[in-house]
Amino acid sequence: MRLPSLMRLVILVGISSILSARPRLEGQLPQKAWKQCESNDAGQSIGGCTELIRSGNVSHAKLAEAFHDRGLAYFRKGDYDHAIQDFDQALRIKPSYTDALVSQGSAYLQKKDYNRAIQDYDQALRLNPSSAAAFYGRGIAYTYKGAYDQAIQDYDQALSLKPSDADYFYGRGLAYMYKGDYGRAIEDYSHSLQINPTYVAAFYNRGWSYAKKGDYDVAIKDYDEVLRLNPNYADALYNRGQAYAHKRYYDRAIRDYDQALRLRPSNTDLFDHRGLAYWHKGEYDRAIQDYNRALELKPSDVGALIDRGLAYWRKGEYDHAIQDYDQALELKTSDADAFYNRGLAYASKGDYDYAIQDYNRALELKTSDADAFYNRGLAYASKGDYDRAIQDYDQALRINPRFGIGFRSRSIASAHNGEYVRAIEDWCHWLWLRYGVLSFAIRLCILALTVAFALGLKRSRRMVGVG
Repeated sequence: MRLPSLMRLVILVGISSILSARPRLEGQLPQKAWKQCESNDAGQSIGGCTELIRSGNVSHAKLAEAFHDRGLAYFRKGDYDHAIQDFDQALRIKPSYTDALVSQGSAYLQKKDYNRAIQDYDQALRLNPSSAAAFYGRGIAYTYKGAYDQAIQDYDQALSLKPSDADYFYGRGLAYMYKGDYGRAIEDYSHSLQINPTYVAAFYNRGWSYAKKGDYDVAIKDYDEVLRLNPNYADALYNRGQAYAHKRYYDRAIRDYDQALRLRPSNTDLFDHRGLAYWHKGEYDRAIQDYNRALELKPSDVGALIDRGLAYWRKGEYDHAIQDYDQALELKTSDADAFYNRGLAYASKGDYDYAIQDYNRALELKTSDADAFYNRGLAYASKGDYDRAIQDYDQALRINPRFGIGFRSRSIASAHNGEYVRAIEDWCHWLWLRYGVLSFAIRLCILALTVAFALGLKRSRRMVGVG
């Protein structure tokens, strides 16, 4: 599932409040130039502010404002280096200019210089401990650095100062989400949406959080809202497709992947996941076509190689599958899935020794893989080594006590070894797991079959004696 972006957070916080909080312009100042300087149009703002800065007719305090406003205009244009230069000029003129410190911190955020941004926010808070924008901006920086607890503390402070700000709730929601506390994240996104019902990013990330909790139906509703507000939101289409795939609604997933690919025709993840949806539908040729496209775009896509190998395996083209796993392991020599799947392909060809070698490598890398133990057990059983097979089935069942097919296979191996009571017990346990038979019925089943076996054995011995 595609991770949500933090980019919605990285905005120049407090611009409108900074500008609206200023006193009316002094009558003697060039009114037209000031109006342009404070304009939301970046080009007009830069022109007006530059005229004021060069005029020589602006007071010391107003000159700092002009540099700051021009810095904001450069920021809006994405020219962060020029923005920082202007904020720095404003601070040289007026070192206690809190707004300029907050704005400069936001510019450093955009440049991914998080430590430098935090320094600016720290200084702003020393000058003004009640700056909600500084707490919020520092929270963003800590979120980017992965210091989620510190980020949450800053968002808490920002919300205590400004409790009705949708962005502040959204920011704290992101920190909780990246911590893995999806419930708290959902609460914050919901608060954000109560304040701003058209907050697309809040719907998107709340949907992502619901999906991480396995609440796919609710996640889909949030993605629906995102796409109602922004029909070309490719990530929302991708993640809604993922949610449908988790629900096994593969046709609906494919429709979302199709639409997302029209918006992003070179996205390898979309080809990979549409291929997987086709794979689940049993349309292996179409799956292979998508994996081929993904590999044309990104030849080092190990996931696409492994998944294409699985599609070939399902088609019975075991050599093609093995070639894909070989190539995947050249790119990533320690991929447990590639070893495991190549083991499946070798076993399907009847090359059990090669299969066992691959299962061994897979289990070195992923020691608690019940499937790998189980399939290695099948390979040993196919070689007639039922003792080793039973050991592997035992391991698989210790890892996953509800691994029904493991009981069935161990039952067969135990019967081959002459351990009939254990074979009967495992067979009954498998029936219970598969068909929901109650546990007391299993005991009756074991008792009845054991008695039947004992009577049959006794009769057999009598017949031998008569002979």
